[in-house]
Parts: sequence; structure tokens; C-alpha cells
Amino acid sequence: MPSVSCDAPPPSPASTASSFDDDNDDGDDDANARVRPNWPAYRAALRLRGFRLDTVQDVRDFYSRRGRRIPDYFLARHSADVNDALCPDAGLPDNLFRGTRTCDGAKVVIKAVHLQSREFAVIRFLSTPPLRDHPMNHCIPVLDLLEVEQDSLAFIVMEEWSSQLIDDEGPCCLRLFLAALRQFIEHVAFMHKHRIAHLDISLRNLLTDYKGHYAYIDYELSRRFDDAVPACISGFRTTEVPPECELLNGDCPDPFKADVWALAVLILRACKLAGYCVKEIVQFTIPMLNPHPENRPSMSDVLRTFDEMVPTIRDLDRLPNLH
Repeated sequence: MPSVSCDAPPPSPASTASSFDDDNDDGDDDANARVRPNWPAYRAALRLRGFRLDTVQDVRDFYSRRGRRIPDYFLARHSADVNDALCPDAGLPDNLFRGTRTCDGAKVVIKAVHLQSREFAVIRFLSTPPLRDHPMNHCIPVLDLLEVEQDSLAFIVMEEWSSQLIDDEGPCCLRLFLAALRQFIEHVAFMHKHRIAHLDISLRNLLTDYKGHYAYIDYELSRRFDDAVPACISGFRTTEVPPECELLNGDCPDPFKADVWALAVLILRACKLAGYCVKEIVQFTIPMLNPHPENRPSMSDVLRTFDEMVPTIRDLDRLPNLH
């Protein structure tokens, strides 16, 4: 039996980029580049769809509701007479903006993308019935898709979930942790079934609603393949780079097997984060981390093996239904 460890392989030095140039896209790089919209220009259109972009007043109210003092830097930047001015979150990239659904006050995040981008095509595909309601689909819930054809832009309105996967009360119990892992695995299997490779699977692209639900975000690198055999991707850079892409100087010969590798790394990192370095889980990831992509299991096999593995974990004789 190979030795097991809860430490995931370190990220590649080339993994910090959020997008890449693809030689197989017939010159559509511009359509897949990150956009920088003039948010005030779309404020009225979003309001007509029932969503209000965050203003200076919204930020003031945020601190007030929590009984917290408004930071001096914020007061210096925004005087009392600009409360209706838009207030972007400095911690978000330019293509994301926080907002509110006007009918019920629910917080949302709005992402601007190119209308012809792969990301918008994938999100629209996953967020349209019947796929939207499929129990294996753990894409972040999308509330609306606004297309602005004259500007070649689209706005994806999503529920606001948290990137802090473990709340301040500490890690959940092992049973709930396994249920979370199954959602991580299930969504990738669902995407692969529909010939979609995510291509940026990592902890930073997972969110939770703190109600037992987890969702994937960030489909900027995702691809949907029509052919049975996916094309090799050139210039492949992502968060978790599999060994074959390192050896091939950034070429990715099998995008689906790259997802399998990245998912194994995600599982190991999640185990370490939650403090559940369970031998059975770590051993479960070993075939997924095979250095030869052709020898890694398919996602349908990964999901089946996980379901077979869970009952073998000690002290889990009364597992809830994880399906």
C-alpha cells in the first residue's frame, strides 16, 4: 500500500494566472478575456431586472447593523453627500460587484463577462432547466442573466455565498464533511457527463451557504466539448497544474483527467483544512493523482468509489444518506 499523507501537492509556480491564451480557439481570446465594465452605465438596466448595485450608503448600513465603527479610510474617501454613489468592493476584481435583490433584500454578486465567452455559455447551459434543477448540479445558484448585445456584455447575477468554508464555530462533524466532499465530487461528475471540464478546481472556487450546501464558481477556464475526445489545450495555466502539463510545457492533453487530478488535490486540502486526515479518504485520492493521466479514473468511477469507501470508515456505522 502506498504511503499516505494529508498534504496536497504544492501549487505550480505557473498557477497564479486567472486566464490563459488558447491556441485552439481560432482567435477568440478577446471574448474570453476578463472585462472591466463601466458599472454606472448598467445600473439602471440591472435595477429594471430587480437588482441594485451597492452604494456608499449600503456600506455605511453594513457597519451600522453590526455595531462596528466605519473605518477612517472609508470616511476619508466618501463624504456624507455621496451616499448614493456606487461603492465597489476593493477586495473584488473589476468584473465583480456586490448588490441587493430589491424584492427581498437578499445579497447578490454580479459578474460581468463577454457575451460570447465560454464562461457565459457554460453558466447559461448549467443554469437552464432541466440541468439547473438536477440534484448533481452544484453550480452557484444563478438568479438572472442579463445580456447587453450592443456592448457584447452579459451580467451573471448570483446568490452571495461565503468563501469561508468553515465558519467561526469550527469544523463540522465528519459525517457532514463527507457529505460536503460528495457534493464536490458530484458536481465534477455532472459536468463531465455533459462534456464540460471545469479546469480550475480548487478550494478558492468553492462557496457555501452554511446550510449544508456547497457550490462551484469561476468558469472562466471551463470548456464544453462536442467531440468524444477533447482537444489538447495549449498554454494551460490554472490553480492546480497536473504533472503532464508541467512536462509538456503547459499543454493539457486531456482536460477531463486534469480535473480529476485537481479534485484530488482539493479533497486533500479540504481534509487538512477541516482536520480530517482520514486514512481511507487519503488513499481514495491516490489513483486520482496518478502521474499518467490515462491511468486516472473517470469521474463516474471516482463517485462510485467514494460511495463504496464511505461505509468502510470507522465509527460511521450510522451515516446519514449522503446522496
